Amino acid sequence: MNPVGIYRYLSILFLLLVAIQGCATYHPTPSSESILLKRAQTQTINHVQVTTAVPSSEEALQIFGVDLYRHNIQPVWIEIDNQDEEAIWFLPIGIDPMYYTSHEAAFISHSSLNAGARKRMDRYFFSKGHNIYVHPGMKRAGYVFTNLDEGTKSFALDLVGEDGEVRAFTFFIPVPGIKIDHRTIDFKGIYPASAWQSLDDEERFIRYIQKIPCCTTNKKASENGDPLNLVVIGDGDDVYHAFMRAGWDETEVVTTQSAWKTAMAFFSGGRYRYSPVSSLYLFGRGQDIALQKARDRIHERNHLRLWLAPVKFKNKLVWVGQISRDIGVRFTAKTIVTHKIDPDVDETRGYLIQDLWYSQGLERFALIGGVGAAPMQTPRYNLTGDPYFTDGLRAVLWVSSDPVPFEMVQFVEWEPPPGK
Repeated sequence: MNPVGIYRYLSILFLLLVAIQGCATYHPTPSSESILLKRAQTQTINHVQVTTAVPSSEEALQIFGVDLYRHNIQPVWIEIDNQDEEAIWFLPIGIDPMYYTSHEAAFISHSSLNAGARKRMDRYFFSKGHNIYVHPGMKRAGYVFTNLDEGTKSFALDLVGEDGEVRAFTFFIPVPGIKIDHRTIDFKGIYPASAWQSLDDEERFIRYIQKIPCCTTNKKASENGDPLNLVVIGDGDDVYHAFMRAGWDETEVVTTQSAWKTAMAFFSGGRYRYSPVSSLYLFGRGQDIALQKARDRIHERNHLRLWLAPVKFKNKLVWVGQISRDIGVRFTAKTIVTHKIDPDVDETRGYLIQDLWYSQGLERFALIGGVGAAPMQTPRYNLTGDPYFTDGLRAVLWVSSDPVPFEMVQFVEWEPPPGK
């Protein structure tokens, strides 16, 4: 081998040795948990206290020494303080039926670490896992390694006592990271105090709903868009918790990063659960909240928009909304590429009723006119030119933060259901 070849060989060998040596290091910093625990939420049921917190991507990297979010793994910290006289069992499957074991999460994260570093990682992850059995008078804390949810982490946490008592907790935990649209809204400042109405009489409230415009509009209010086919009754937490419990995802605001993620998902046909939703207008402004349920491709999703209305019904906030189902994409002269909606918008309205009913977030529901009927033979069109047909009814949904048993949901017959 000539001198140049030897030099090149030694240079490559040196770089490999440096890389291998670098890979041998594994230095998690568990002290970073102190920042995480400042955001912890606590609930107590019958002498058992549960405290939980969810680290951001950066916090998880510091605590565990590896980028767990890159592997779609999200650790959830849980502390159980059992001051009852009976031992209790903690059921992590309630948090995530597809949770990762501590060794599984470590193995997925081994990457190019050498054998020694991998062993240290395995032991560390195992030490951070959660014991499922908590003796009377004992306190246990650790992590459950769940699938990644950005925006808000919502989950059920169930504890079963040896005496058979079941303690069911529900948590909704904001996770630092992506910028969610509704977190930028000052809901208390949307309307001046003089603009608010308070209605207790049902007939007056029905007339109010019926007078709401049929449809969303463009920013100039010069063209009608998708139909306003929802009214949701409930205070902020009621609405938030009901939709989170049903598995709806929040929406990122439009930023360079979110636009890039949307474009990548669009052209690859991949999934982006938090993709920004275009603005439609009511009350002179774009939507206050956008939520979505995506399939495996960004091209297909249910999505809805909500606007806080300047009215309360029996001291509850009222939200006017629009829901539709994206079933694909198409090319247009206006926007080059846009989603195509399912023209049967009533079916998507019905889907939401079912969804909130099955997820126990619905107390009552009714149907009321206001959109105006548009038959399949002579449909109306939204702002991007998609046709839709409708029976002209709006769904009115009373939602709840607390789970409502399936058989307790009531139908209020303001209008008979279609086909009756």
